[in-house]
Amino acid sequence: MINIPMKTKGAADRSTLLSINRPSNRALQMHTTQAASAASHAPAHSIQAAPASAAQASAPPVRQQSIPPLLKPVRKGQKVSIEAGAPLRRIKACLGWNTRNPQCDVDVSAFLLGADGKVPGDTWFVFYGQTQSPDKSTVFHMESGTDRESITIDLQKLNSGVQKIVFVLTINEALERRLHFGMLKDAYIRILNGDTGAELVSFPMADYYTNVISMMIGEIYRHNGVWKFHAVGNGVARDLAGLCALYGVQVSD
Repeated sequence: MINIPMKTKGAADRSTLLSINRPSNRALQMHTTQAASAASHAPAHSIQAAPASAAQASAPPVRQQSIPPLLKPVRKGQKVSIEAGAPLRRIKACLGWNTRNPQCDVDVSAFLLGADGKVPGDTWFVFYGQTQSPDKSTVFHMESGTDRESITIDLQKLNSGVQKIVFVLTINEALERRLHFGMLKDAYIRILNGDTGAELVSFPMADYYTNVISMMIGEIYRHNGVWKFHAVGNGVARDLAGLCALYGVQVSD
């Protein structure tokens, strides 16, 4: 069981969580069978944006960050190999975004999953409050340059039981503040060769759902011994603690 240090007071009652992506209003097609089963039990209520206060109306424009060139973009749902020729030694997952609402505080996390779609143990995910995986292969970084946050992965150190790493964007305190992904734009993930810095693949997100507060933007996974990338681009109305429960992490109250 793990304690997640929240930046603020934490999320609202998780009985209000959603698991459908708008505007299609269809059941969310999760990227793993386990995730779909867990999400289907959440009641379908809408997350509505809070009315703008006078302070918000007079707030200065949201600072925008320039988006780096995405040299090898793929579309939502595509799966591509990121290994060509010699096996990869290290990769760097770089993530960025811009917001339409200054209250949106976005965080990056990565869940290291076994073949069953669950973490091997409670500490097998990295984020701002837990910056390194137990095998020391996967490390969270704040960025001050082109990207906002990144995750580096040493594939040679990575536990052999880890078959997939899911990269997630989460809006902090979204349920309490009535925030959602419709208030974001320009979100992307790009996977770089950790040794050369060359881009292997990138995914610029196109769908910004108004009832989603956490977005599984992409994942890398082993397939027949080769690492591939899946541009997921689907989300749920779960905070970070809710995502932990989805992937098998026990979170203390």
